[in-house]
Amino acid sequence: MTIPVKMDGRATLAQIKTELKEKIAHLDRAPGLATVLVGQDPGSMMYVNMKHRDCAEVGIESIRIDMPEESTTAEVLAQVRKLNEDPACSGFIVQLPLPRHIDTQAVLEAIEPTKDIDGLHPVNIGRLANGIPAPIACTPMGIVELGRRYGVEWSGANVCIVGRGTTVGKPLAILLTSRSINATVDACHSATKDLAEHTRRADVIIAAAGVAHMITPEMVRPGAAVFDVGVSRVTDPETGKSRMMGDVDPAVFEHAGWYSPNPGGVGPMTRAMLLSNVVKAGAKNS
Repeated sequence: MTIPVKMDGRATLAQIKTELKEKIAHLDRAPGLATVLVGQDPGSMMYVNMKHRDCAEVGIESIRIDMPEESTTAEVLAQVRKLNEDPACSGFIVQLPLPRHIDTQAVLEAIEPTKDIDGLHPVNIGRLANGIPAPIACTPMGIVELGRRYGVEWSGANVCIVGRGTTVGKPLAILLTSRSINATVDACHSATKDLAEHTRRADVIIAAAGVAHMITPEMVRPGAAVFDVGVSRVTDPETGKSRMMGDVDPAVFEHAGWYSPNPGGVGPMTRAMLLSNVVKAGAKNS
C-alpha cells in the first residue's frame, strides 16, 4: 500500500522565502509591497499583519495604509491612485472585504494591472486566458507550485475543480489549461448533477467550494492528489462553539496519493505566491 504524501504548505513557504531572499539580494533595490486596509476587521488585520511580517523576513519594503471604517469610495480610490504612481511600490493589495458602503469593484478595477500582485484584476485574468505574461492569482498558482514541489504531474492530468469562485475556481481553470501546465479540467459547481462521477475519474481534485467535508472517501480514486482549499465555519451542536473545517473529509487522506491539509496546505502557499509576485514586479523595475 502506498503511503499518502502530505503536501506541507508551511514548510514550502519557508523554503520559498529563502529562495526569494536570495533573489532580492541580487536586485538593485528592494521591492515594495503596499497594503490598503479600511476599518478594523479582526481577520483582515491579522492577514495584513502577516503579509508585512512575511515581507520583513525576506527583505521586501512595506508600505502600510490603514484607513478608518467611514472612509468613502473616493478616499480609497485616491489612495489607490497614489500607489499606482509611487515608484517605491512594486505592487499592492486592497484588503477584502471592504466596508459595505464602498464600491469594491470600482476600487479593484482602479488598481494598475502591473501592480495587481493578487493577480485578480480583470485585465490580468484576460492576459492569463490569452497566454500574455501577467501577475497570476496567488491561490491558483500556490496550488500548482505546491503540487510541483511534491511530485504531482500536472501535464495531461485530469483535474476536477469543485467551486467556481473568482479567487480560486475560475482563475485556476484558466491557469491549468494554459500551455505551460497542460491539464484537462473538469469545472464543477453547485449545479453539477453527479459530482462523484466527476471526482472519481480525476487524477487531481481541488475542493474550493466552501462546503464542509463535501469530498468523502467514496468520491476519490485511490492514489489521486487532493487539495483542500475551501473553508467553512461550522457550529458544534453539543458545545455551541464554531470551528473551521475544510471541504475534504480527513478520511479521504488515507487512500490519496497526495493531500494538502487544511489548515497548513494551500493557505501558506497563497502567501508565498504573493511574495513571489512582488519580487517579480520589483525585478522588472530594478
